[in-house]
Amino acid sequence: MPLTFLGRGALIASALLFATLLPAADTKPPLRVVIAGLVHGHADGFFSHSRNRSDIQIVAIAESDRALFDQYAAKFHLDLSLYHADLDETLRSSKPQAVLVYTSTYDHRKVVELCAHYGIPVMMEKPLAVSFADAQAMVRAAHATNIQVLVNYETSWYPSNHAAFKLVHDGAIGEVRKVVVHDGHQGPKEINVDPKFLKWLTDPELNGGGALFDFGCYGADLVTWLVGRFTATGEFVGQRPLTVAAVTQQIKPDIYPHVDDEATIVLTYPKAQAILQASWNWPYSRKDMEVYGRTGSVITVAANHIAVRLPHQAQSATRAAAPIPAPYNDSLTYLRAVLLEGAKPDVLSSLETNLIVSEILDAASRSAASGKTVHLPQ
Repeated sequence: MPLTFLGRGALIASALLFATLLPAADTKPPLRVVIAGLVHGHADGFFSHSRNRSDIQIVAIAESDRALFDQYAAKFHLDLSLYHADLDETLRSSKPQAVLVYTSTYDHRKVVELCAHYGIPVMMEKPLAVSFADAQAMVRAAHATNIQVLVNYETSWYPSNHAAFKLVHDGAIGEVRKVVVHDGHQGPKEINVDPKFLKWLTDPELNGGGALFDFGCYGADLVTWLVGRFTATGEFVGQRPLTVAAVTQQIKPDIYPHVDDEATIVLTYPKAQAILQASWNWPYSRKDMEVYGRTGSVITVAANHIAVRLPHQAQSATRAAAPIPAPYNDSLTYLRAVLLEGAKPDVLSSLETNLIVSEILDAASRSAASGKTVHLPQ
């Protein structure tokens, strides 16, 4: 299937059409999925989210660590027959329609290349890759075998982000001049993530870095989408920055001796600047952004509200963001719609956008190491 995607306005119209034409959810055949790996802590959220759903069927779980599988099986009452130790054998024996990846980021390339060999689409947890070279290799594999490769971000499903995007592209606040994105929490150890998750998350090879990769990816994804443009054919494409500059720190080297726990990335565009603040040092968890246009602003307030200041207004007003129409409001509904119903991939999760995200993170890592601004080839 082609790796094309639509802009937000077209997506909403398409979503409304789906809602009127598709049968009720319980009459749809489920999407048969294999889970690849369990060391990513987001697997816990997946099992919580999918346990009572009829549109997703787990046909196998591939995880070399049997004790880790048993831990999840006990917590979520999983059938022990789902267990497989080897992903290659799992794909051959279970023949899934999609693979959901909960490995370390370093293993994403290996999983995608294996799934491409069998022609099986993939959705992974953010970010796409630990390096731009790995991201490029995944793009080559996906294009050679014509499979979908999608990246799941929690923030893709926030109504507040989509409301901000709509205000920008409706021209309500003028042309974007500055975007500031805040992402992170107190630190993975401080919030008591699972030890197996913590082990690879704080490994520079397996994660690509620390907070820079863990949370810098959210802002890079959102800004690439936010400052993108519609083409003459009506499709929406993300925009690459001109330059990338980054500063990283180890504020807590006693806890995170091998990776950064604080990162700031500055991106420049022809008429705008973006500042991505990724941190394991916030006093609380946050995923929000400020968007300043030439004549107004919009600030996201958690997942469901926005504070908007329009031209000539003396102060901003907070309001609820409009819901995102199905199937673009939920990662699993979305995945099934793309793979089984012909829905167009969203920009935020698309492989094309996430190749740009990987390029930004790779350049940010090099900039932080060298102390120099990286100019991306145009």
